[in-house]
Amino acid sequence: MKKINGKINAPASKSMVQRAFAASLLCKGKSSLHNYSPCDDSEVALKIIKQLGADYTIINNKIEIVGGLNPRENILNSGESGLSIRMFTPIASLSKSKIILTGTGSLINRPVAMLNESLTKLGVKCESNNGFLPISVQGGLKGGEVEIDGSITSQVLTGLLFALPLVGENSVIRVNDLKSKPYIDMTIELLQNFGITIEHKDYKIFYIKGNQKYQPTNYFIEGDWSGAAFLLVAGAIGGHVEVTNLNIISKQADMNILEAIIRIGAAASFSTQSIKVWKNNLRAFDFDSTHCPDLFPPLVALSAHCKGVTKIKGVKRLKYKESNRALVLKKEFEKIGVRIEISDDIMKIYGGKVKGGKINSNNDHRIAMAGAIAGILSENKVIIENSECVNKSYPSFFADLQKITQV
Repeated sequence: MKKINGKINAPASKSMVQRAFAASLLCKGKSSLHNYSPCDDSEVALKIIKQLGADYTIINNKIEIVGGLNPRENILNSGESGLSIRMFTPIASLSKSKIILTGTGSLINRPVAMLNESLTKLGVKCESNNGFLPISVQGGLKGGEVEIDGSITSQVLTGLLFALPLVGENSVIRVNDLKSKPYIDMTIELLQNFGITIEHKDYKIFYIKGNQKYQPTNYFIEGDWSGAAFLLVAGAIGGHVEVTNLNIISKQADMNILEAIIRIGAAASFSTQSIKVWKNNLRAFDFDSTHCPDLFPPLVALSAHCKGVTKIKGVKRLKYKESNRALVLKKEFEKIGVRIEISDDIMKIYGGKVKGGKINSNNDHRIAMAGAIAGILSENKVIIENSECVNKSYPSFFADLQKITQV
């Protein structure tokens, strides 16, 4: 059993980093991105924009990027980044060259059929491996009308919103059952910073004017609410924590972790760039995570210590992550004494006590972090196999957690 007390600076949001890289690539001129901190997914995106024609210089935590879409290579590897594959495939479709996009690990098993279908309808010669990677595109992206399914991911829509403003015609995207709406808000807000205007009607119809131009800009990358969620949960169950470099009016979906922390009865205070959380009560809660599915792992770690049965909605959003995250959470947390039931779209966590033991991350960064947080009040140690997978989003996670942990 450990006590949490200390202050940590949140790393840069990899979701915002990757979007800012893509926007900088599409500018003609130099953009300066401030508050950068590297992780595997961000480094993959940085390599891709260089392969597509950008040049960059890194000075401490600032990156200067000289944009210009002019592909230097025809094979792009997105690693395990779902956002990169879904965002850069439409962008690559702006080029007349044939470009093949692929990935590694769990990304190979994530469907890309929606990309294939939507890009084909917009004039691109597009082929995939029966709906999976690799996927190849060859120029010809045009404006027009297209209908897409938003129930599995919002990232295909994000990719189209980046690429279509540069074509000659106007476009209309009709989206059915859009999930993760805050991520689309993030995309639209960032595009606006780079001079691109997107309009929509209730997240169902998106209107994109053609012949727009990306404007080089100075851009400050927000801190990452997804990684910070684990630290804030640590404070809520283990003592006290202050996390800085967080925007309290962020569009990031995972700032909803504050709602869960308040529901369990913890105390919290907010300032412009800082969040403080103190342990108080640990009571079970109900939470809808449909539009913020990445919060499931920290929410499970939180609810494992809350007396009673916690119900979290949004299980259907977890199948195509770095792992089949709902099933992995159930399997691994049961190894450390936490009973979990899954019924349709609801996960029930029977909390109050964590016994400890050994879990496997299944090469999923958020499972590894959740396991570490679950171990704060466990009766015995929680040992995490394949913990190095946190490099995907938060390489310094274990070092940061150690800084605020007192045995």
